[in-house]
Amino acid sequence: MAQSRTSGGKLFMAVVYMLATCRAVPIDDLLNRASGRSDEMYSLSTGLTKDLASHMSPLSWPAMERPALCHTSVLPTPNDKEQTLQVSESALMSLARSLLQAWAEPLVILSNHASTLPHPARINISNKIQNLQDYSKSLGDGLDVLSGKMGPEAQVVSILPYHGGTDLGHDRNSKLQKFNFLLSCFRRDSHKIDSFLKVLRCRAAKMQPELC
Repeated sequence: MAQSRTSGGKLFMAVVYMLATCRAVPIDDLLNRASGRSDEMYSLSTGLTKDLASHMSPLSWPAMERPALCHTSVLPTPNDKEQTLQVSESALMSLARSLLQAWAEPLVILSNHASTLPHPARINISNKIQNLQDYSKSLGDGLDVLSGKMGPEAQVVSILPYHGGTDLGHDRNSKLQKFNFLLSCFRRDSHKIDSFLKVLRCRAAKMQPELC
């Protein structure tokens, strides 16, 4: 399975680089592929949060709903579709790349703890976290290529360091809560990334805003 994930990521990047170096291929084709990968990443993170929720006490939820504490919350981003449609193409690409790169370290932390998580589906969760890492890496590489075709502003990346530490806690509830909190933050940001790329794809294809 790991070999299949790696092969899929390499194939995705091979296609992106091949298309990017071919001037006859429009940018909307490249954005279609990037948008497809971001959609996979968001769908997988959504499924993972449901997997975790199936084995968590309802009393734990209030403590975990803290989106303002996500380490990426310091980055100003559009709050809804209407605001997103007002942002330039280059700025949307910069935001997507900034959010994606901010998750490189936290995804490693999630991966390191997934296999020992006090959850009956920990093996499945661990495999899915590895998938998320692969998707994030290949999408990031693809966006690096795309940003190079969109001008200097698209290549600007805001640094969003993670200061949450690598320890998820010592008792069962603490580990599950912190793991779920990180994953919920990632799901939130992957939804933003997916939304930004869908708007970019629609604009490149000259679709009406209401169809994006």
